[in-house]
Amino acid sequence: MRALNSKHRWPGSDLIALSCKCPEVRVVFPVCVFPRSSSVNACVDVVLSGVKLLEALGLEPGDGKNHAVLNSRQDLKEAFTHFMEKGAAAERFFSDAESFHHIAQTASEYPGAQLYVGGNAALIGQKLATNPDLKILLCGPVGPKLHELLDDNVVVPPESMQERDEFHLILEYQAGEEWGQVRAPNANRFIFSHDLSNGALNMLEVFVSSLDEFQPDLVVLSGLHMMEGQSKEMRQRRLMEAVASISDIPTDIPIHLELASMTDQDFMSNIIHQQVFPLVNSIGLNEQELLFLTQSASGPHAALASWSGVPDVGVVSDILFWILKEHGKTAERASDLTRVHFHTLAYHILVTVDGYWGNQVAAVAAGARAAGTQACATETIDTSKVFLKAPLEFVTSQIEAPSKISLNPDEPVVHWHREGISFHFTPVLVCKDPVRTVGLGDAISAEGLLYSEVYPQ
Repeated sequence: MRALNSKHRWPGSDLIALSCKCPEVRVVFPVCVFPRSSSVNACVDVVLSGVKLLEALGLEPGDGKNHAVLNSRQDLKEAFTHFMEKGAAAERFFSDAESFHHIAQTASEYPGAQLYVGGNAALIGQKLATNPDLKILLCGPVGPKLHELLDDNVVVPPESMQERDEFHLILEYQAGEEWGQVRAPNANRFIFSHDLSNGALNMLEVFVSSLDEFQPDLVVLSGLHMMEGQSKEMRQRRLMEAVASISDIPTDIPIHLELASMTDQDFMSNIIHQQVFPLVNSIGLNEQELLFLTQSASGPHAALASWSGVPDVGVVSDILFWILKEHGKTAERASDLTRVHFHTLAYHILVTVDGYWGNQVAAVAAGARAAGTQACATETIDTSKVFLKAPLEFVTSQIEAPSKISLNPDEPVVHWHREGISFHFTPVLVCKDPVRTVGLGDAISAEGLLYSEVYPQ
């Protein structure tokens, strides 16, 4: 997939804007790469104010507490409060079906609640489908409401259609919003669902059987986190079947894996060491997922319990370097992984193994532009609605002898190099009053992929 270098300055801004005309590219999005019976990563998102929903449910403010699984409304309240206080995104499984459906009904009927396409792969596909030169195949359980919401350029195989939609609840909060003693440091969202069917990866066979006819140029996988609602035995069995299917995808088709919030470190360790990482070419993730990844695999800075404010660039850089150095493609290692696109609120970093990817400056800048425009719901960056939150100076490592970098507004994308691995850093123009936070990571990854160039091997 080719992308293009024509670029110009945004008036009054500190990022590069890029324009491109791309040849037709056919892209496949297995919403649930790994079959999820009802809506594995392809779902309908119900988006509303988290505080207002909890109040509508009769819940009072209280102390926050992290829960790997939500078993009750009390758990929901505590987990939402925990992450709202940190301003961090998170996603959890709600185990009680009857209670969840009651909460979902309350959310859907709440004044101002909005329905959107949901699921990481579906969101990436929906974003790319706005480009008229792209054709998208979405394989995943698609109900009538989701089908109605999808862009006309997104094709859904008949085998993927089903009678009922799966709903995920997206509880948003704004920067400075208060609930009891908690004040959110920035805008973000907390996601939860009761999605057993998606976690079973039931659409995998439909996805695999569609590849020969569709002949994609890119495959995007997501939804692994949804498997945490399954038993360990079911999860391992279906993951192995998914790995076998991914292995059958022709090696000349790049595969991008979009990660999401997870809680089981053993499961993440399996994904890293044995299962999925060696089979994909590219990964997209945020700061919570990056920290959980290094904790699960005993990587650098694994003792760090959580981020404090804007994630330290040197720490992030160390972990990204370790991912590609220890788990990426080398002459001695049978791995295809050569690219990681990291995004956090204040900045993004695109990391690539030398010789496999091009146009990184355009790709990382395009992702940052998408973050600003989508959060503010504007066609272009409106400088009156955004601000810079990125550090103006930082070091490139907290382990190795680092370089110290100062940002230059005339050249906002910064590049450095470390043992055959290239880093491209860009600040983000952060929306002051975001209209919507859900799906930003997927929009960032979509734009980054659209502007990336894969070198033939």
